[in-house]
Amino acid sequence: MTNVRIRWSRVAVALLPVLALLIAGCAPQSVTAQGAEIGGLYNFVFVVAAVIFLLVEGLIVWTVLRYRRHPTDGSLPPQTHGNNALEVIWTLIPTAIVLVLFALTWNTLNHVDTVSAQTDVRIRAVAQRFQWSFEYLSPDGQTVLFKQIAPEMTVPAGQSVLLTLHSTDVIHAFYVPQFLFKRDVVPGRENEFEFNVDASLAGSTFRGQCAELCGTFHDAMQFTVKALAPADYTAWVQQQQQTAQKSPPPAVSGSPGATNGPVAGSGSPAPEVSSSPGGPATNPTVDIDAENIAFVQTQVTAKADVPFVLRFNNKDAGTPHNVEIHAGPNVSDPVVFDGEIFNGVDSRPYSVPALKAGTYAFQCKVHPNMTGTLTVQ
Repeated sequence: MTNVRIRWSRVAVALLPVLALLIAGCAPQSVTAQGAEIGGLYNFVFVVAAVIFLLVEGLIVWTVLRYRRHPTDGSLPPQTHGNNALEVIWTLIPTAIVLVLFALTWNTLNHVDTVSAQTDVRIRAVAQRFQWSFEYLSPDGQTVLFKQIAPEMTVPAGQSVLLTLHSTDVIHAFYVPQFLFKRDVVPGRENEFEFNVDASLAGSTFRGQCAELCGTFHDAMQFTVKALAPADYTAWVQQQQQTAQKSPPPAVSGSPGATNGPVAGSGSPAPEVSSSPGGPATNPTVDIDAENIAFVQTQVTAKADVPFVLRFNNKDAGTPHNVEIHAGPNVSDPVVFDGEIFNGVDSRPYSVPALKAGTYAFQCKVHPNMTGTLTVQ
């Protein structure tokens, strides 16, 4: 009896890794209703596969041990060739399993791909090497209310969101691991899907990325999805619309905040004035280069109370950058200058208004990890 208990204890210990494997192999917890359905299908398929694997491997091990050759065996045991009953069984059972999996998969995917006639929020995700931007649309999907350039998409928790995917160049892929869902972003074709973030997850943030190799800086195409309570989301949308609708009048030339030409960010930056001996004085020039998703010059200086030209050189081919200057030493401070976003390889001369002496943070709006410090003295 003792030996039997010892053997069973060894069997139990041997099965612990198998149990751990089964638990680890299950789908992670989804944060959306659609992802929960995909997770349920995945878990069912995984359990079926695990059972088949354990059954087949167990029978193989049992056969090897049960019918192994003993030292006293002088001849081969009786050989059996063919068994109609077994052949019918191992043909029908896999066929039944495949049909069941096909039916469950068909039902789940059709349900997940279903788009409601009316959704609470409509957003268009625009993929461009190597950045994401998010356009918030009117209920009919025809008008862009405002655009979120920062790599973050804000959605209401507990409400339906219809996301349209648009590419301006090559194939990308929208992938949020906790959604348990990935969809390609194909140029010339707009894919769409609907999702509902669980209401209990308001205030949470989820990481996302492009999951299709799209070029040299593919790894920079990351974003986050921020879920807000419906009331907070409504207030946030109103604030964003008000900001987008604001169009401050141009400042008087020569006054603080005035620009030496068209307003930067309008798509028509003022050209730098050339100088010649004896000619008119030119505005001072500050050079900033962008290369490999980083600013080459992270510490630059300018003269106080004098407008200057910021000569920005984008050396990243096909990658959009810009320079925006903040009112203080932190990128969380208000923006006092917002340069035009453009793709490299290219350059722009930004006309920056006169700034008071102090320390100003500058940043790329498209890639917030690109930062530097402007010292005005």
